Amino acid sequence: MRLLPRLQLITFALTIGLSACSDTTPSIDQSAAGNPDQSLVGKVQIDGSSTVFPISEAVAEEFNAIAPRVRITVGVSGTGGGFKKFINNEIDISNASRSIKSSEAERAAAAGIDYIELPVAFDGLSVVINPKNDWVDQLTIAELNAIWRPEDPVRRWRDVRADWPDQPIKLYGPGTDSGTFDYFTKVVNGKEQASRADFTASEDDNVLVQGIAGDLYSLGYFGYAYYKENQDKLTLVPIDGGTGAISPSETTINNGTYAPLSRPIFIYARSSALDDPIIERFVHFYLDQAEKLASEVGYIPMPQTVYRAAHDRVSNRITGSAYLTGSTLQPLTQ
Repeated sequence: MRLLPRLQLITFALTIGLSACSDTTPSIDQSAAGNPDQSLVGKVQIDGSSTVFPISEAVAEEFNAIAPRVRITVGVSGTGGGFKKFINNEIDISNASRSIKSSEAERAAAAGIDYIELPVAFDGLSVVINPKNDWVDQLTIAELNAIWRPEDPVRRWRDVRADWPDQPIKLYGPGTDSGTFDYFTKVVNGKEQASRADFTASEDDNVLVQGIAGDLYSLGYFGYAYYKENQDKLTLVPIDGGTGAISPSETTINNGTYAPLSRPIFIYARSSALDDPIIERFVHFYLDQAEKLASEVGYIPMPQTVYRAAHDRVSNRITGSAYLTGSTLQPLTQ
């Protein structure tokens, strides 16, 4: 699964009618930050992916600087957990580190939930080890599969390569409700949710960071932003996806060479929630700020064409996902 993010996202932007949004995108006056608007009152409820959490949290803080009487909650329950709450009408926006599954879309339709899919940044799943690990200089996808596959996985470092230590591999990774878990298992093991079960799992990526940083024989994975934030505690492992070992970076994620572990990440807005003008303004504000804040928290921004097209989707209530069978929208990845 090789990703060609920039080219295909631009195609996506053109497909959904870029020309319609160039002059109609509402925005909030950024100069108002020093003079908050007390007339804006309401609430916005967000939950889901821990990977997307840093961006959504940063956007919420920026919005509250302008509209302090708007109560914004940003929770973490994993992409799958967020979609469950979204479909149950418990939240307005679902953070997602993968696209919505067909089963989730079917449940949303049955519940009468229309949604708008909005890409907000690029991410590269980062495989990391303890900084005192002096034997792992790279891993192949086949070696990751040998370590993480559900049936007969290797359990000791020397079983990956004979000259590595005769010590058990201590594994750390996202929980099964995580979109990062879904994406990693599909790429590495060929099927979503296909994974060995004997690893330390958490929806809180900071728990994973702490575990790996404190265990010499550890190995784990999570979104690039969490590596960037904790790079003094971790060592990044270059991954060979078939064209040589490459580490995730702003450049390699953006140009698609860090494959197949690069991906877009999303927010999903409930269409009916956008009838609340506060929530609609927040979503437009999110798209206005995503380029700057994605960079600040360690992710890679989308092209401006994509953000403008995403504004158009919100303004015109263009619902659905580009990834589902029969969709008329251009998929973001292939």
